[in-house]
Order: sequence, then C-alpha cells, then structure tokens
Amino acid sequence: MPYTIKQMSELTGLPASTLRYYDKEGLLPSLRRNNNNVRMFTDDDYHTLRLIECLKKSGLLLREIREYMNMARKGKDTLEGRRNIFYRRRDILKEEMKNLQEILRVIEYKCWYYDRACETGNEESVKNMKLSDVPEEHRHAREILRGENKSENKSHS
Repeated sequence: MPYTIKQMSELTGLPASTLRYYDKEGLLPSLRRNNNNVRMFTDDDYHTLRLIECLKKSGLLLREIREYMNMARKGKDTLEGRRNIFYRRRDILKEEMKNLQEILRVIEYKCWYYDRACETGNEESVKNMKLSDVPEEHRHAREILRGENKSENKSHS
C-alpha cells in the first residue's frame, strides 16, 4: 500500500522535511512518485527509514549511511562490505556501552553516597567510610573516583 509523505511522517514520527531531505540525499533508492510527481512511500521505504534512524542513532553519519545505501544498490558484490559496516558499528557500540556502564556505576555510587549523607546529615561519615563498609556493588566506583586503583584505571583509558 503506498503512503503519502504525510502518512509516512505520521508512521515514522519523522518530519516531512526530513523525509524530503533523505530523498534528496539519495537515501531512499526505491522511493517512487505518482503521476502528479508526489512522493509515494512503500513498506520497503518504511523499513529503510527505520534502518536509517537506527544507523543514525548508532553514530553513523549521513554520508556513511549514503555509502551503505549505495553499496546495497550494487547488490551481492558489496555483501562483505556491508557486513563489515555492521560489525564495525557493533564493536564501537559495545565499547561505548562498556564505557557507559562504567559511568552508570559511578553515578549509582554517588546516588548511594548522597543517600547516606542525607540520612545522617553528614557527608564526612560517608566520605571517611572504610572501603570494606561500602556496599560491594559500589566499591569499584569509589576506587575509580578516589584514584585508589590507578593502574587499573590507566588500562581502561
């Protein structure tokens, strides 16, 4: 079933201006126009738009997405190259997720830290707490913040 730009905008949540821009930039290779030169989107275009948005959120630039789309148009001779794009992006995302997990651990430690400080009305009691008195799930974050594990921190940089 063909969709107008307004309908596709409603389906995807993307502004019509973005859809026009993607078309102009060659990111929608199968997009057709009707006899009145109106863009008519298909389910395939919908799937392509979802992929474009996913790739953008993963950190790919539009020019890189365009390169991928151009490769896809070339067919089976580009399968390995396209696969490599996704493997590289996956590896980058895994590393970013690992870094974000480490950041989250520190933030969670600081939430715990300030919860204790607010309960006691005294930050010093938490600040001077022995590491063994800090809940185990927060010890690593405290070590990071205090530089108590400097050799390990350098290997994570």
